[in-house]
Amino acid sequence: MVKKRAGGLQRILNIIEKAGNALPHPATLFLIFALIALIISLIGYLAGWQVTHPGTGEIKVVKNLLSVEGLHYILLNTVSNFTGFAPLGIVLVAMLGIGIAESSGLIGTVIRVFILSVPKSILTFALVFAGILTNIAADVGYVLLIPLAGIIFIAVGRHPILGMAAAFAGVSGGFSANLVLGTIDPLLAGLSEEAARIIDPAYTVNPTANYYFMVVSTFLIAITGTLITEKLIAPRMGNYIPPDGVVHDKFERLSRAEKKGLINATLVFAVFIAVLLIGLIPSDGFLRGESGSLLKSPALKGVVTLLFLVTAVMGITYGITIKKYSNDSDVMKGMADSMKTMATYIVLVFFAAQFVAYFKESNLGIIAAVKGADLLKAASLNIYVLMVLFIIFAATLNMLMGSASAKWAIMAPVFIPVFMLLGYSPELSQVVYRIGDSVTNVISPMMSFFALIIAFFQKYDKKAGIGTVVSVMLPYSVAFFIVWTLLLLGWIKLGLPLGPGAGLYY
Repeated sequence: MVKKRAGGLQRILNIIEKAGNALPHPATLFLIFALIALIISLIGYLAGWQVTHPGTGEIKVVKNLLSVEGLHYILLNTVSNFTGFAPLGIVLVAMLGIGIAESSGLIGTVIRVFILSVPKSILTFALVFAGILTNIAADVGYVLLIPLAGIIFIAVGRHPILGMAAAFAGVSGGFSANLVLGTIDPLLAGLSEEAARIIDPAYTVNPTANYYFMVVSTFLIAITGTLITEKLIAPRMGNYIPPDGVVHDKFERLSRAEKKGLINATLVFAVFIAVLLIGLIPSDGFLRGESGSLLKSPALKGVVTLLFLVTAVMGITYGITIKKYSNDSDVMKGMADSMKTMATYIVLVFFAAQFVAYFKESNLGIIAAVKGADLLKAASLNIYVLMVLFIIFAATLNMLMGSASAKWAIMAPVFIPVFMLLGYSPELSQVVYRIGDSVTNVISPMMSFFALIIAFFQKYDKKAGIGTVVSVMLPYSVAFFIVWTLLLLGWIKLGLPLGPGAGLYY
């Protein structure tokens, strides 16, 4: 980090950063976590820890990974744990296409156009807001918008980590908010519906169950994220001096060749959009999913492949137009260069994947979730206190388990039936969970892309580690928790529907 102002809050954040960065290298830390998970699995096994899975009724006991069987598991699954770690393939495939677009000069040109057209006064808001909107496209925000935000902020003479923090806050902290439905909506709704049918076999939960609330949340989170960036994070960052000592805060207008290249790349993009629309708009479109489903279509599920194709083809088109690419070797070099920047991330992922796999295989994650849920269920509280505690519980659990759907698959069969018996709708339970699951994403090492964020930060601050990310993002987490919780409590007080046909009470 560079120069920081020494206010009271800033001193606390500085202490958090120093303490966090005093920890071992992030990859080493994940290795330590993995070893600790192995030791706790032995302790839990000897102590006889077990729970009944609320969804299946199956008894879940701790698996001792320090046993002979556990050793076999480790030996047989180390490679598959690594290669099967979901974000790894997503990031690498997306970065191959982005590497072409970057090496061709297309991304740089687009950034220049963006900066020349967007007033600096709303640049931060635009990044946070754009981050929230990228949630419809699965993980595109993590692999594309966040690193671009750093480049954009450098270009306007501001600290790149500040720009990445703003984008990360929108992408991850505002994960559940959006103006349109994303892939997470039908996924959570399906789990909620199954849980609700434990009490009411005919109950249905639509993907639009939380739509009204999430639309309002989009603007609330965008505004809050902007204020936190400018009022708390920016003073701490200070100025950024690039390695070459030159602050690139001025932009030349596009040359004739660049304009032509941008036009050609835009035409390619238009063709892609046209093909997508032809495949998605008709009820029997070739890109529709099973039974004509739009939300379960290959286009949404395969958005990373689409990102790779569109960025690669646009980049190649631009590179050929401005004569940056003369043969296929130039294109392949761009892809190879993008992989070089992923070296640190790949090392981090190897150890992070082992830790996550051990935590899951040992059943420690499930047991922690169910035990915590039982404690919250046993308390007799009014709706406001209960919902706040539920948000806190979900936010805390999010620090232990990364997958939103996996956590809800465990929690929904516990909380939804209990809340229904107390008179609260499954839609309310779901929206409360979504708030808690979002607000701690930005500070959770268990979040799938946390290692990638560390790698992005290290591009501009070689000493950056877990402490840096947590200290930068903690104010966002706290602020999002406060404003989102207040919005929910006000929503309940006014008795507003959460979505079309989705009330607060059962």
